[in-house]
Amino acid sequence: MKLRTAALLTVALLFVGLVPSASAQSDPSRWAQDIDAFDADAPNRPQGAIVLTGSSSFARWRTMEADLEPLTVVPRGFGGSTMADVLHYVDRLVKPYAPRAVVIYEGDNDTFYGVDPMTIAGQAKQVVAKIHAASPDTRVYLLSVKPSLARVNAWDKAQETTALYKKIAASDERLFFIDVATPFLNADGTVMDDVFVDDGLHLNDKGNMIWAKTIKNVLMQHEAQFEMPKASGQ
Repeated sequence: MKLRTAALLTVALLFVGLVPSASAQSDPSRWAQDIDAFDADAPNRPQGAIVLTGSSSFARWRTMEADLEPLTVVPRGFGGSTMADVLHYVDRLVKPYAPRAVVIYEGDNDTFYGVDPMTIAGQAKQVVAKIHAASPDTRVYLLSVKPSLARVNAWDKAQETTALYKKIAASDERLFFIDVATPFLNADGTVMDDVFVDDGLHLNDKGNMIWAKTIKNVLMQHEAQFEMPKASGQ
């Protein structure tokens, strides 16, 4: 029932024009202030760490740094961004930190706005290419699109996008895929209804615990060995 209600609400919002279309989201300059703030903060951030960039699932993850300890991370999520936005700003999101790894979460907003999965995947490939052009050894992690109550109508496209991400990750030993969708699904394939705040989209405390554990488990397998020991008292 909650899935059906969320889908009907989305249709209603689209009808009255309250849900932005893909065309309304095509101007990356809407993130100029956010990116400027990242630039200003860059000198305060460590080199050789792990950059996490993407949409609100990263931007709203306020406990990211604590949740991913002992890994050293640089939070660079920005609002309702898309893969096209990351592609536009990737040099400024990544290069200042010379990161050993980059973690990307996009596709959630893209599929909801009606962007074709092949387009999203093509943009993801360009993002990876830009990262490797600047730093060939940097590892890149692509996260699957997570399910949500609010966007059940876009779930098929989200799954298509995720399948393409998996293919991209399998094409290069420097690329990795993280499945953040399955942990939010019940045994019958329906999305859990107790892991979101009232909007049915963003994660609550329980959801963030699942989200953090899933991402950390994969990162620790590959990144823990490169973590520099922290000085006593830090």
